[in-house]
Amino acid sequence: MRHIKNIRILIAASSILGISLLHYLTPLHLPMLHDVFQRLYYLPIILSGLWFGLRGGLIASLAVSAMYVPHIIFQWGIHPSLELEKYLEIILYNVVGGVTGLLAQREEARREELERTAKGLEESYRKLHEQADLLIKTEEQLRRSERLSALGELSATLAHEVRNPLGSIKGTAEILKDSFTPGEKKYEFLEILLKEADRLNRVVEDFLGLAAPVRVEQNRCDIMLELRELIAFISAEAASMGAKVRLQPADIPPIRGDREKLRQVFLNLLMNALQAAGNGGEVLVTAVGPLHAGKNQPLVEISFADNGSGIDQELLDKIFQPFFTTKRGGTGLGLAITQKIIQSHGGTIRVTSTKGEGATFTVSLPA
Repeated sequence: MRHIKNIRILIAASSILGISLLHYLTPLHLPMLHDVFQRLYYLPIILSGLWFGLRGGLIASLAVSAMYVPHIIFQWGIHPSLELEKYLEIILYNVVGGVTGLLAQREEARREELERTAKGLEESYRKLHEQADLLIKTEEQLRRSERLSALGELSATLAHEVRNPLGSIKGTAEILKDSFTPGEKKYEFLEILLKEADRLNRVVEDFLGLAAPVRVEQNRCDIMLELRELIAFISAEAASMGAKVRLQPADIPPIRGDREKLRQVFLNLLMNALQAAGNGGEVLVTAVGPLHAGKNQPLVEISFADNGSGIDQELLDKIFQPFFTTKRGGTGLGLAITQKIIQSHGGTIRVTSTKGEGATFTVSLPA
């Protein structure tokens, strides 16, 4: 900006000086040329007024006057009638410079006011947009809370009405199982009955886990140690599928959180990634941190990436909703419970996916 201002000053000064030289160097017996030069003075005066406002216009007109007056006195002094005309021209120079500068200055002030108004409107729009987003999020949270409240009442009834009979059924099946030997049809039927009873019990527990408030114990938790232990725990299952689970070495600080609940989260994400990768697939686990995001608390991020078939884009927004599942026989509660545990730690979980290239679940936790 300063560079442009200097160029404009140079143009105005050079124009005034050049026109003045033309006046002084042109013989007086060519009055028509002098009339042309006299009018040319208006160009630098008007430009200075437009570029620099009232002050610029007046300085330019005064500079023109100072350059032109000696020409009048020493060269046109022998013609008194012409002198009066040229002195009036000098007055007109100053009037034009002052008026042009004043108008340009007012226009500039109006433009700046419009810019301030535009910025104010833009800021108001941004705040309104943020408030609208917050309102939508709050409304979604209220709807979710209503669903969870209804689910809590249902879970309490479910736990009372299902778990006790389920325990009796399982106990009776175990007693009957002892009466038969492996290989018999009834023995196999009783084994199926026990497995289905266990599965039903896990569904009830998932309901309770989603509806009940999460109580977090804030203890020291070594993320890398937990991940190494969990990967060792599922290594046999991964090997049976011909899949690989790799942990990217990292040096991240311990965090404060509930060790058992975080292990539940990591194990669920590991198993989901392993199932998504399938036979011959690969799961890569990475941890980075602490990450400093502005004035917010530093974060530790743990990512679980698989090279499976990925998730459709239209399903990504529904992936953490209760009862939404893409697995055959799934309850749709695992990721909902996972998100709830992460949020109870003050963290977030997000998912990114490209169809055909796998998916990545990223957990962010306060460092």
